[in-house]
Amino acid sequence: MTEVVKSPCISVCALNDDDVCIGCMRTVEEITGWRSMTERERAEVMERVRHRQRENNPFAG
Repeated sequence: MTEVVKSPCISVCALNDDDVCIGCMRTVEEITGWRSMTERERAEVMERVRHRQRENNPFAG
């Protein structure tokens, strides 16, 4: 069974200078494409999100 990857949206929607949402750390393309992505694609987005979180906050998990 495939694990469901939940959206990281926390309803704090504002883009930074790099067009990345400061709430969920996804790009506009990742946000708008989320519903049509496969679970594998969503997992890949989440890996990029974790990377962005670490880049922007070294204390983020």
